Amino acid sequence: MLIPSLFVKRSAGPAAPQFPKIREGEICITWIGHASFLIQTHEVNILIDPIWSKWLKVIKRLKQPGFEIHHLPSIDFVLVTHAHFDHLDRRTLRRVAADQPIVVPMGVGNLVHDLGFHIVHELDYWQTVELGPLKISLTPCHHWGARFLADLHRDFGGFVIAANGRTIFHCGDSAYFPGFKEIGDRHKIDIALLPIGAYEPPTGREVHMNPEEAVKAFLELRAETLIPMHYGTFRLGFEPLHEPPQRLLRSARSHGIEEKVLVMTEGKPVVL
Repeated sequence: MLIPSLFVKRSAGPAAPQFPKIREGEICITWIGHASFLIQTHEVNILIDPIWSKWLKVIKRLKQPGFEIHHLPSIDFVLVTHAHFDHLDRRTLRRVAADQPIVVPMGVGNLVHDLGFHIVHELDYWQTVELGPLKISLTPCHHWGARFLADLHRDFGGFVIAANGRTIFHCGDSAYFPGFKEIGDRHKIDIALLPIGAYEPPTGREVHMNPEEAVKAFLELRAETLIPMHYGTFRLGFEPLHEPPQRLLRSARSHGIEEKVLVMTEGKPVVL
């Protein structure tokens, strides 16, 4: 998995994005790559799990970020789902930090305190913090949160972001688990950002959903739109890089929900 990636040429560099004007009640979503998203309302810009780094220690990034980091609009809030290096990238966060708040799970705050954020909100499961027009809640997931072997105290999760009557769910990393139904019971979700890759990891641990399980989770969440993520950027599993979205669409078609799946292109904003 590691050695072949060293000889794969990265995709071409990105063009500058064209961010549209957003009206009240609309949400603009831009997939940066992997689990990184820019979420925009008519009032605020939110960045989730940003990573612009070209390497995860020894794992090479195979697809460029959707746009260069200097093309970001002013960021009002930053959310990080857990402490793993492909989600909490201190180098990227230091460049993004501009005295704004950041939200993380319990036990993760000490990794971001020194990066230039105004305040660090550490949330427990189902806890909610209000930031301007947003209500941000941490949800459970089935994963793990240690950044190093010994720091087992760090929590992990997903975020529900409610703004202007619209709700987005960013799952973070997760295997399938029965908790998706409870998340859907507690929150009326419009858009679900669900991971579909790294389901054949070298460790053999069941910590990521496969595409069929992502469809099952989506149905239990009772969301309106499924946007897949966490595939095609870093080779974190043995599955072919092109396979996850193909399997996702095939599964969605078999469940009669293909029209609810939005497979995004990195760096291309979509208004919903």
